[in-house]
Amino acid sequence: MLEKIMAILIGSLSVGIGVNFFLAPYQLLDGGLIGIALLIHYYFGFPIGLTTIIISIPLYIYVWNYERKFFFHSIHGLLFSSFCIDLFANVETDWDLPILASAILGGIIIGLGVGLMLRYDTSTGGTDLIAQIISRNTAINVGILIFMIDGCIILSGIGIVGVPVFFYSSMTIVIVGVLTSLTSVKPT
Repeated sequence: MLEKIMAILIGSLSVGIGVNFFLAPYQLLDGGLIGIALLIHYYFGFPIGLTTIIISIPLYIYVWNYERKFFFHSIHGLLFSSFCIDLFANVETDWDLPILASAILGGIIIGLGVGLMLRYDTSTGGTDLIAQIISRNTAINVGILIFMIDGCIILSGIGIVGVPVFFYSSMTIVIVGVLTSLTSVKPT
């Protein structure tokens, strides 16, 4: 239980840091509901974490009714990662990384955080949760599913962020997917 709590804390902090220190400064996108929340943030200025919670409500209603185990395994990750995202939203950094480095580092940090939480049967909710449900019922790796869903989300944001940022965001989700896949595998 202590390991799971630590995984939620460390994973959520990683997601919050990755989103705010590496993606948001360049309007880079992530996939999943966080990616949708980023699009809404870039377009309307709404807080990313709070928006993630709000747009997660329909999914959590479904999970409560049909997959209650996943509800209890992910609600903590959703709430804490959303809190961390908004907690770090106004933190200023002194470094000025190029967009390529930011896309890579953001992908690494977010992928490690999400993968760590998935390893301990929790998640940030959203499409990670959808991917967990699909993965449980198929032989498809959860990281590959997340990558496919994320690709659709960033493709839908190309009109908001533009083509160059779309390509850097694509790199980010590939890195998130790979590191999520590698990190989420439970040791045998």
